[in-house]
Amino acid sequence: MIDPSQVHSTLSRHQLADGYSVVMDLERSRGIYLHDAHSGDDYMDLFTSFASWPIGYGHPLMADEAFQRDLAVVASTKVANSDLYTTYMAEFVEAFSTRVTPEGYPHHFWVSGGALAVENALKVAFDWKAHKIGLNKIGDGEGLCALHFEGAFHGRTGYTMSLTNTDPRKVALFPKFDWPRVSAPAVEVDLQGHVSNDVAALEAQTLAEIDAAFADPRYKDRIACIVIEPLQGEGGDNHFRPEFLGSLRKICDEREALLIFDEVQTGFFGSGKAWLWQHHGVAPDVVAFGKKTQVCGIYANSRVDEVPENVFRVSSRINSTWGGNLVDMVRCKRFIEIIEAENLAANITRVGQVFLEGLRTIAQDQGHFANVRGCGSLVAFTLASVSLRDEMLEALYAKKVMALSSGKRTLRFRLPLVMTAAEAGEALTRIADSTPARV
Repeated sequence: MIDPSQVHSTLSRHQLADGYSVVMDLERSRGIYLHDAHSGDDYMDLFTSFASWPIGYGHPLMADEAFQRDLAVVASTKVANSDLYTTYMAEFVEAFSTRVTPEGYPHHFWVSGGALAVENALKVAFDWKAHKIGLNKIGDGEGLCALHFEGAFHGRTGYTMSLTNTDPRKVALFPKFDWPRVSAPAVEVDLQGHVSNDVAALEAQTLAEIDAAFADPRYKDRIACIVIEPLQGEGGDNHFRPEFLGSLRKICDEREALLIFDEVQTGFFGSGKAWLWQHHGVAPDVVAFGKKTQVCGIYANSRVDEVPENVFRVSSRINSTWGGNLVDMVRCKRFIEIIEAENLAANITRVGQVFLEGLRTIAQDQGHFANVRGCGSLVAFTLASVSLRDEMLEALYAKKVMALSSGKRTLRFRLPLVMTAAEAGEALTRIADSTPARV
């Protein structure tokens, strides 16, 4: 076995290895603490593998004998789930569709990768729109497009790169489609949690841009969908008002477009509900998910059935060899059982609020950051400059706290659903000791 001290040098000989300096010990990491096999230190994991690991490390219920036996069985054979079905897959699909997916969404599709989930959501919309406007020949769909937002991150696949516009390094030089992009009217809040910017004016501007896009000769009758993250993660942890999302719903209904929510980062109880959109009461037509769900995919409502020959009815319109990953499906089913058994949605709602209020207290006492915002495990604040944000991230890492950058000046946290109030208090202490000098 390779010694932990040789992990980075070994990887660097064969690939770009510029990630964290830690070498994760899968057996000694526990709860919200990630154990570094190289230094022996324990890090408070408040980034949770980019919001993809919900239940902490070494969770005792993951040691359940029946689950471990099922995991070993499915890990021994990688099945093409698209065409070869198993009892394990059926049990997972039943659990997800009845205990996680909201009512009114009968269609599901499974794939490996969040960007591929978004890409297939787009394909659902393109197919639907093509039938709506009478396209029926190969090549006719080339003019179809997806309206999206500034600050969006939807992935780096062929379609999604045309939507993603955060860090230019991630999409520069690659061919992209010229699809309509509009401003993102993000909410800002004061230290009491009240809206502090003229967000209604920003929304009005965005809605005017959307009207202009639908009227633009380049896109007229060709906008198949509006796609948005109900909380933009990499773009700056930008929140939107329910009123704005409701306006998008109305536009999609009136203009024959599908409303797609990208919940790859926010879904699967990260907000304290199964899906962030449920907090806003605005139902989309298609939702893309991944990360915490382990297996990725989409679910769609019956509006898709306005086109009888839609992608969920016609064989091979959307497909993949593996149809997701059976190991991930078995693990996700176990996550559902644990989240329900321990009421982790309620836990992260409560602990997330404690964490949020604690950050606001630090901000009031020290004045080093502002716009403290969040929902459940999804929490962030903004500093005065990029350099101060990066300085604070380094200070947190020195205090053995792992967090993430976001947008130009935002520092964000993705909390484990199992986090306790006491652990939130310890995290707040380390954060208070890591703030930059007042500017």
